[in-house]
Amino acid sequence: MTPLHRNSFRMKRVALRRRARHISVVLVVLVCATVGIWTWDTAPSSAFLPPQSRFLKLQTEEEVRRIPSGLNTETKGSYSSATPFVNKGKAQRTTAALFIHLVTSQMFLCTFSRGICGSVKKLSLALLCFSLFPGLLMTAETKEDSTIEQVEHEVVSEPKHGKTPTSRENKLQQVKREVAIRKDQTTKTTHIKETHSDPERTKQFVAKKDDVSTSTARFPNQACNYAKGKWVVDNHRPLYSGSHCKQWLASMWACRLMQRTDFAFERLRWQPKDCSMEEFEGSKFLTRMKNRTLAFVGDSLGRQQFQSMMCMITGGKERPDVLDVGPEFGFITPEGGGRPNGWAYRFPETNTTVLYHWSSTLCDIQPLNISDPLTEHAMHLDRPPAFLRQYLHKINVLVMNTGHHWNRGKLNGNRWVMHVNGVPNADKKLAALGNAKNFTIHSTVSWVSSQLPRHPGLKAFYRSLSPRHFVGGEWNTGGSCNNTTPMSIGKEVLQEESSDYSAGHAVKGTGVKLLDITALSHIRDEGHISRFSLSASKGVQDCLHWCLPGVPDTWNEMLFAMI
Repeated sequence: MTPLHRNSFRMKRVALRRRARHISVVLVVLVCATVGIWTWDTAPSSAFLPPQSRFLKLQTEEEVRRIPSGLNTETKGSYSSATPFVNKGKAQRTTAALFIHLVTSQMFLCTFSRGICGSVKKLSLALLCFSLFPGLLMTAETKEDSTIEQVEHEVVSEPKHGKTPTSRENKLQQVKREVAIRKDQTTKTTHIKETHSDPERTKQFVAKKDDVSTSTARFPNQACNYAKGKWVVDNHRPLYSGSHCKQWLASMWACRLMQRTDFAFERLRWQPKDCSMEEFEGSKFLTRMKNRTLAFVGDSLGRQQFQSMMCMITGGKERPDVLDVGPEFGFITPEGGGRPNGWAYRFPETNTTVLYHWSSTLCDIQPLNISDPLTEHAMHLDRPPAFLRQYLHKINVLVMNTGHHWNRGKLNGNRWVMHVNGVPNADKKLAALGNAKNFTIHSTVSWVSSQLPRHPGLKAFYRSLSPRHFVGGEWNTGGSCNNTTPMSIGKEVLQEESSDYSAGHAVKGTGVKLLDITALSHIRDEGHISRFSLSASKGVQDCLHWCLPGVPDTWNEMLFAMI
């Protein structure tokens, strides 16, 4: 090969390499443009930002109070300023089409003219940058003008609840619930450490400091879930005096008569999340319940709710005109001065009766040998209390509860023997106390629901479990609840379903309503009687019952709103 041929071959090879480089650059740019256009069609500029679901627009409670309710609801339009390019797809697609046309033209121009290839390539790269990044630039400008912070939305899973199989139903799936935690743009968020000895009661709340607002935003056309909300300071509380309501309130629950000196817990009011709760007034309650009877049937927590209601109706004042009508419902003090199995009082001005019947397990319990004081008692899991079967026709509003007496100590101490279908229980699966309790709750709730068509004026409620707050042991093993500082300010309960798994599932598909007080009471550990009990032995604390006035007042406010 002559030197001339060799030089000619070298020049052709260099030219081909340059052309190949140009084509490679064009292909890379074309691929980037394709990816950019596809991404832009999917989620414009937000494709390069964290997902919008990770952000939550918040406004202070003062703003919520000033703004009409219609503006408080989040709509599709309300996010237009936060994502300014969502509705600009047409212009973006036009720019993208122009860019593809230029890139295609560049391929041909670079093939035939190296002189203008570099210029076109630079123009194409500039257009690429413009088409991919204007959203970021404009979003940054929008953020500078915005006065509302976007706060990362935290989600905390609820504790898993154990399965509760019974002989009448299949195994129930474990329930998971999420509590969405909101926070104000001016408030710091602090996670509250769980302090309960019970591992199933994992805390699902986030604290917000200095949140004492009492404002409530009302959302139209939306049913109120009173169980969702938060505790706020209200200087108009309590609703009655714990030291003056002696006619109705047992001294063992009146913390004003004890050595306790801090009473900040009395000034907390429950504020539902998306609605307002009607303010309780004794006169309003009596008018609403004119010629009607309210009955609480349950354990000692039910008795606390009953005494709370009597104090709330009377404002804690003496009412000598109120009639004791216990004998009408079989409440007679036994010989020897023992405690009757219930109390009933009637307000003569409206003929309103409020009563309480002791039924700690919410099932029928009968002695096996009435002549033997030490006889065993048949605990009929599939029968409602005899009181309900006998007096249900005289009741207009029924509130039932059970829970804390379902333990071996209570069963053995009271000599209760489980019965089903009139005979001792032989089902080992049902003998487990958790299963037996759930079986009984379902059985009694179903029976009451079946009676509703016969009693059109009857409204029935099942009250969910009141939580315990023993730390470091049980009531007889050194358990305590020494916290006396309200720790609930700022925490929000946002779960949709009840924390009381048994209660929530027992009322489903029935005419019985759920009075869900578990989660809102769970964050009030400072409200218990604690070490201040008048009758407790040394070292024994009451972390089950509540000081009155206190948390059970809120249960009654919710009940009042629901009837």
